[in-house]
Amino acid sequence: MSRLRRFAVLAAAAVVPALGLTLAGTTQASAAPNFQVPFKCGVTVTAATFSGHSPANSVDFQKSGITGMPVVAAAGGTVSRVANEGSTSYGRWVEVDHGGGWTTRYAHLSAQSVSVGQAVSLGKQLGTAGATGGVSGPHLHFEERLNGVAQKAKLNGVAVPYYAHTNFTSKNSCGGNPYEATEVCGSGFSVVDSQALAGGSGTAYLLYNSSTKSNCATTLKAVSLGTASPVSAFLEVQGAARTTDSGSFTYYAGPVKKTAASTCVKWGGSVGSNVYESPFEHCD
Repeated sequence: MSRLRRFAVLAAAAVVPALGLTLAGTTQASAAPNFQVPFKCGVTVTAATFSGHSPANSVDFQKSGITGMPVVAAAGGTVSRVANEGSTSYGRWVEVDHGGGWTTRYAHLSAQSVSVGQAVSLGKQLGTAGATGGVSGPHLHFEERLNGVAQKAKLNGVAVPYYAHTNFTSKNSCGGNPYEATEVCGSGFSVVDSQALAGGSGTAYLLYNSSTKSNCATTLKAVSLGTASPVSAFLEVQGAARTTDSGSFTYYAGPVKKTAASTCVKWGGSVGSNVYESPFEHCD
């Protein structure tokens, strides 16, 4: 998983509201926001991608009975377009500017519920899904754009497969950290130990991959989510130097990975001033 997803997006894009265009050369692209599924928490939709989609890398969200379902912001930002193309193209659509050159577009809406210049938070309703514009059936057309060009979409840090139909369940504004320890450490890792940090500030995790004999440490925040604040994770194999990942991150620290077959490890982490450090353990 990319470290960049943990950092707050700091740069702001210069946008021409009337045209919805980013001015070339005025901004430096920053890390993408942690875009979420643009439907309410718990809703499962099918992300359909296909060759020849216009523009390339767009996603069509499909679901039985989708007409009239609330469409919500995939990340916080400012509404930069609210338009109606009638029975052609996008039909009714909304664009949100997230700063750093990043925007999202939501098209074929049956209704829009925001206005240009309005600040929207993650999960804020933008409108309702429908079948306006040049479509044969109801769905939500969705784009993640960088400097005006549609990128291959990621949802909650997971790359949308191209070209396929893949189900995603929304974690948008569900509360709590949108990441899981297994997601941070990657495929093949399972949690073998964890420790809640004082004050409910977060949890430190130790994971293990039995195929590669690798350990992984990560610390997930439970406070100041989405805002960069101090967090760390460390892993130390007995007889070797400790490795620590620390900084101001938005959701987690790590992953810190080390191979340690049949060797004791010490692990832990911190959120703010709340710290956990294990003894040497898990020696098998």
